[in-house]
Amino acid sequence: MKQSAPQPDRSVKVTGLVSPLASLGAATLAMAKRIFAMAGGMYLLLSETAENTAKGLFTPTVRLDQEAIITQMVRVGVRAIPIVVLIELAIGVIMPLQMFPKLDEFGQAQQVATINAIAAFRELGPLMTAIILGGFAGASIAAELGAMVMAEEIEALRTLALNPVRFLVVPRLLATVIMMVLLTVIADVVIIAGGWMTSVHLGIDSDIFYQMTKDAVDITGFATGLIKAAVFGLLIGLIACFQGLTVKPWQGSEGVGRATTNTVVYCIVAVIGADVVFTVIFYSYGLFT
Repeated sequence: MKQSAPQPDRSVKVTGLVSPLASLGAATLAMAKRIFAMAGGMYLLLSETAENTAKGLFTPTVRLDQEAIITQMVRVGVRAIPIVVLIELAIGVIMPLQMFPKLDEFGQAQQVATINAIAAFRELGPLMTAIILGGFAGASIAAELGAMVMAEEIEALRTLALNPVRFLVVPRLLATVIMMVLLTVIADVVIIAGGWMTSVHLGIDSDIFYQMTKDAVDITGFATGLIKAAVFGLLIGLIACFQGLTVKPWQGSEGVGRATTNTVVYCIVAVIGADVVFTVIFYSYGLFT
């Protein structure tokens, strides 16, 4: 019987291509799992925090620790005022210097005040303050809570039948939201002051700058900036507390360092993402005209 000749192997060798794609897919799935796990954990933490805050406000037998809230406001907000003023003042000086030459070519140099005011109240005031506070206060909160987990202070609170969320998370979260709003107001004023000093130096009359700024800013622009600031503060406090509480005792100083780094990165990403969403919503509803 005549045997047939062996057929050549026509299968395409794709091992070299499949391996990187498989690694990319596995990394993507792992990242997605971490993101969903973090989102779920933050939602649960926010729910418990809201519940404890509501009890503290409306239940006579359970009161919020006002002293702890004020202490955290000083730590996360008052101590951040110098760096906020310094950076926002620099922004207020830089913007007119960048805009003036081109606007002056068209005889619209006074519009520096309009652009400076709109940018300050709607975007740069809350956004830059949130980025500063995320690095200044967010990292501090995450490191502090992570160190408490390592020292088993959280377990000690639970052993004493004390809720860690009520005594540790609520004051820090409320302080971050409150101080974020107040720091944004300071940032708005400082940016306007920096723009005014630079504009006067460039030859724009002070009265014209004041009138243009007054016409550019209305209560809607101011309120939308404060709404953004409150949400940014909530995100910063929530991310920082979650990252700090999820440190494992056996991770040591490496775990605290990782939580601190992740807090800063996640805060910046979350704040910018939320800013995009709010800006699109506000423009969609015609709040910015």
